[in-house]
Amino acid sequence: MTGAPGPTEVFASENEARNVAESFDLANLPPAFLANPYPTYHALRQYDPIHCLPDGTYFLSRYADVVAVYRDPRFSSDKTREFGPKYGTDSPLYRHHTTSLVFNDPPRHTRVRKLLAPAFTPRALRSLEPKFVALVDRLLDRGEAAGGFDLIADFASALPVQIIGDMLAVPEEERGPLRDWSLAILGALEPSLTEAQLARGNQAVADFSAYLDGLIAERRKNLGDPASDVLTALIVGETEGEKLSHDELVQNCIFLLNAGHETTTNLIGNGVDALLRFPDQLAQLKEAPELITGAVEEFLRFESSNQLGNRRVAEDLDIGGIAMAAGTYIHLGIGAANRDPAEFPDPDRLDIGRAPNRHLAFGAGIHACAGMTLARMEGRIAIGRLVARFPDFAAAGTPVRGGRARFRGFLSYPLTFS
Repeated sequence: MTGAPGPTEVFASENEARNVAESFDLANLPPAFLANPYPTYHALRQYDPIHCLPDGTYFLSRYADVVAVYRDPRFSSDKTREFGPKYGTDSPLYRHHTTSLVFNDPPRHTRVRKLLAPAFTPRALRSLEPKFVALVDRLLDRGEAAGGFDLIADFASALPVQIIGDMLAVPEEERGPLRDWSLAILGALEPSLTEAQLARGNQAVADFSAYLDGLIAERRKNLGDPASDVLTALIVGETEGEKLSHDELVQNCIFLLNAGHETTTNLIGNGVDALLRFPDQLAQLKEAPELITGAVEEFLRFESSNQLGNRRVAEDLDIGGIAMAAGTYIHLGIGAANRDPAEFPDPDRLDIGRAPNRHLAFGAGIHACAGMTLARMEGRIAIGRLVARFPDFAAAGTPVRGGRARFRGFLSYPLTFS
């Protein structure tokens, strides 16, 4: 297999590509887009880069526009105005997403981020790395004994659940529901929801919150070492004399799992898939394992785990020549920006030596992902050790994509170790 098809391979004519761009609607996405959004992103950048959706919101697909929004304080991350109608203001999903770090502006965002920061210092990550290496090797041992495994279920999704479980000191025997809770909560962030997705997301927040109530109560009685126990650090931590409220504590613990789980699982799955689709790049990595650090950056660019971001215009302004009034809601095409040829030459080709590689997989500005260093470490170790130990790994069946617009990854990916 080689790379993903470009727009000229998918659309029969220039007119068809233009029509696809002009009719693009996040609330009504065809299966072909969910399987491969990049031809549509290319068409949008070429014909309608600041695209007005039917609901009056805008979709940005150019790298320069997306990065400018990320770095401009006149765009708000507060989602109370959107999430009220979407979830209902008395729902668990609304309470979670309007309390957690990612959907808040300063000063609340600044205060919570400062309290979370100690969990992601170089010292904290150095203490986690040996545990993570041992976990990766145990899972690879199991795969070797079986002659292969499902890359997602048996490897990629198991890793972040365990690492976040370690960070929060969740007992091993109580980690079983964590992945399903995370998938249900993040699934409810999709642009268009079914009633079943909404109900599942609300139940997951309620169940996860109830579990954390008990875990936090127990930890308050028996505080751990704040240097290694993130939950203890969040309980005792202060910023300018102010601590997290109980609800802030609960919702940001949920956020930690969700952010770490989705990013890492998809990074590993997408990265391994990309190597199989570009065997010349896999060969390079086998010959020069030290390329894994740059390879991880290219996996993040090529198939961004998080494809979409959002902001609201806080005051009247201009984006790329388009006047937008305060209150206008915009969608940031992270996956589109990361395939923009104006920033990345030959963007539909995987190049593990690409430099510079200023991708936006972790966002930018004050909301750049707090756990990006952890995610990079996990990707580097997991994919690097898989390739080194099983250099002839291959797909053993048909991979199953997740079928989501916001989070791009796989539900299943059978591998064999020849």
